[in-house]
Amino acid sequence: MGNDAKKTIAVLGGGAAGLAAAIAAAEALRAAGVSARVVVYEADERVGRSILATGNGRCNFSNAHVEADVYRNTAFVGDALAELRCQACAADGVCQLADDPVHAFFADLGLLWREESEGRLYPLANKASSVLDVLRAVARERSVIEECACAAVRVDAPSKPGERFHVRFADGRVAHADAVVVAAGGRAARELVPAGTPYSEPRPVLGPLCTDTAVVKQLNNIRVRCAVELWGKSGEAVADAAGFAEHAAGGRSFKAREEGEVLFRDYGVSGIAVFNLSRFAEPGDLLLIDLLPAVPAAECEGFLHTRRKRLGVAGRTVTGDDLLRGMLLPAVAQAVLKEAGLRESAPLTKANVPELARALKAFPLVVRGMGDARQCQVSRGGFAVEAFDACTMEAQGVPGLHVVGEALDVDAPCGGYNLHWAWASGILAGRHAARIAEAGR
Repeated sequence: MGNDAKKTIAVLGGGAAGLAAAIAAAEALRAAGVSARVVVYEADERVGRSILATGNGRCNFSNAHVEADVYRNTAFVGDALAELRCQACAADGVCQLADDPVHAFFADLGLLWREESEGRLYPLANKASSVLDVLRAVARERSVIEECACAAVRVDAPSKPGERFHVRFADGRVAHADAVVVAAGGRAARELVPAGTPYSEPRPVLGPLCTDTAVVKQLNNIRVRCAVELWGKSGEAVADAAGFAEHAAGGRSFKAREEGEVLFRDYGVSGIAVFNLSRFAEPGDLLLIDLLPAVPAAECEGFLHTRRKRLGVAGRTVTGDDLLRGMLLPAVAQAVLKEAGLRESAPLTKANVPELARALKAFPLVVRGMGDARQCQVSRGGFAVEAFDACTMEAQGVPGLHVVGEALDVDAPCGGYNLHWAWASGILAGRHAARIAEAGR
């Protein structure tokens, strides 16, 4: 497959991490004056298809405020991001702490972007294609070779010093390389790394959750702005200020909380808040939806008593329906009243308020599992980070073999963090692969 006698860096996978690795490698080789091939082998008919699908076609490619503590395996990610910043400082001679190296990478490619809510960064053109366009244009300028419809199925490491990697493909072809970057996400990477490397089966996350359906079927396609808590099956309960969550959770353990939009579906719930909680959710867990997040839990009963009194002027009888009208959409109000054990048209008494407050602040749904995996944005699992060098993405004990992006057991919430990790890990691996090619094997 090409001139295998020439020094070669093989990048297996033409997604975000793979393209970043290829460009970083080619630029490092060019800066060092080293003649070597950088080849991206992609199983699909074209590179970058996964990039085009991100952010509903808009590509939330990064975040303005990236911190390691949002990621799974925080210490590993922290070391990697710190190394990337150190490399940027060394290259500039002056440490520009305000400039994120990944953002600088895209600025150098010519991409312009804008910041939206919660620090999300989108291309100024508002199309994912503009991100892929600048990546491919610079890759071409740097003579990166694209070999599409080439599915790598095995990588044989050198058996002794001076030998090269053998990359075997599904059609029987073999390519040789001085360094390899495995940028195939999820299960595709499993066969490309030597057996014995610690690995956990990937499972889709950042997606919708299936729940008990008796309530959600009636609320299908309704969106609410709310807060959502996830509680585990058992453990030491953590109460909120008024005890609503503790009472509803029934001795479960608190896992996580998110605020944002929830979309009810006939099978369960979706929306960014749910996507983020899905990283920690397991069947049997409990979702508690706070439909009144602006009112502190300790003040909710008082808020409802005051509202009931105000609506009941001139001797007017106030029903549960009256109290929730103007606060919640009618279908949501009906579900809340049913959860509280109240009839819509029945007079709402002072004694009814505590149960209504609980239903508003801790509306329960039992998790049955992940929803449609096709809607999930990333996978949790992959290769254990302990088997890799955080500063180079190189496998411990297999010099020259690098694993990046989603193939590693690293994931983060929605907001551009997962793509940021793909770029960052790819850049580190590409630069190190170039150093290997420069030094010679």
